Amino acid sequence: MIDQALSQIDSYLNDAQAAMREANAYPRPICRLEVDGRDITAAIEQRLMSIELTDNRGLTADQLDVTLSDHDGRLVIPPKGATLRLWLGWSDTGLVDKGSYTVDETEHSGAPDQLNIRARSVDLSAGLKVKRERSWHDETIESVVQAIAGAYGLGPLVSAALSAIKLVHLDQANESDANLLSRLGQEHDAIATVKAGKLLFMPIGNATSASGLNLPHITLTRRDGDQHRFLQADRDSYTGVRAFYYDVNSAEKKEAISGGGDNIKDLRHSYTDQKTALVAARAEWNKLQRGTATLSYSLARGRPDLTPELTYSLTGIKQEIADIIWLGGNVKHSFTSDSFTTSLELESKLPDGDEVAELADDAKDYTGIVAWYRDKKSGKQQKLTEGDQSKPKRLTHLYESKKSAQRAVEREYKRLTASKAVATPS
Repeated sequence: MIDQALSQIDSYLNDAQAAMREANAYPRPICRLEVDGRDITAAIEQRLMSIELTDNRGLTADQLDVTLSDHDGRLVIPPKGATLRLWLGWSDTGLVDKGSYTVDETEHSGAPDQLNIRARSVDLSAGLKVKRERSWHDETIESVVQAIAGAYGLGPLVSAALSAIKLVHLDQANESDANLLSRLGQEHDAIATVKAGKLLFMPIGNATSASGLNLPHITLTRRDGDQHRFLQADRDSYTGVRAFYYDVNSAEKKEAISGGGDNIKDLRHSYTDQKTALVAARAEWNKLQRGTATLSYSLARGRPDLTPELTYSLTGIKQEIADIIWLGGNVKHSFTSDSFTTSLELESKLPDGDEVAELADDAKDYTGIVAWYRDKKSGKQQKLTEGDQSKPKRLTHLYESKKSAQRAVEREYKRLTASKAVATPS
């Protein structure tokens, strides 16, 4: 009898060890879902059809969609305003907190009967969308962001590169605070977003976390990816951007141009002074240049730690993709009981800094080439040059390494010298 009992215990232990080995050998996608603080993961496990989480860049609310099977008609439709909190991960690495969301839309459909619950990030205060009438005169960006953040009980976090910029005049005419922040971001090539109870205002591609720490750099390989789509656009579709402004006490319309050439994009808004107009033109020109190379990348194994505004290096696909640093836009996490994937929208990252901005207006008669790359050890931006630097041509992308930057500089300098030789035959 004792031998039989011991044999059963040994059998149970062996089964448990086998199950543990299987779990470790084949990681499973796992999640946790709370409604108003109550964990409902176990209750919906057999009903869960899918979870879709779209993490948006900027002030566009993040969106969470949960689809459940209601085959037996026993599901209760949750009320609007309920708070959902989500964790995503894998059985071998654990869960990552993906934040809280407020239910604002529910849909029941059939057959087969199913319930879709849509929620949006609760960090975005409804008041940010209320239209207001006010003006700022001779204020800094930091003081404007502080005033808006304080009205909603948010902590302001403005990058040092933007905080001291003076705004000669800023009107908010029948415009929401969210729209004003987005417009201010567009004019200064910056991003405004609300995370973890803080209102962040940072240069695009140079953002930090809500705690003020630098965001990590991510390296992905071909093995990480399931699908990709790389697109290079014709950068000559626009050769520059023009913004118009009026001098004080003058009705004469003047222009500020970033870039140059014949095919120039005109901004619709008129500005109050040359400096503000030039900043807006440069911001739009930067946006157009980032869009010259885009990459959609789907990860076969989902990465819950990935969020917008991270920077990436990608290897093993094509040299043109591996040569440059990529900047993350919107991130989409797709989860079922059998799979968990993450889709990334990426665009080429531009070099940043005051020195780069000063070169943004040159458009012809170049005397040399200048490029920037990311130093792998320090993570900082470094410069490479070729030829006379009195009027250098700035290469658009931030390169992934010194080697890739060197190849690009040498290639462009050969083109430059060849074009000059054709233009001035002996």
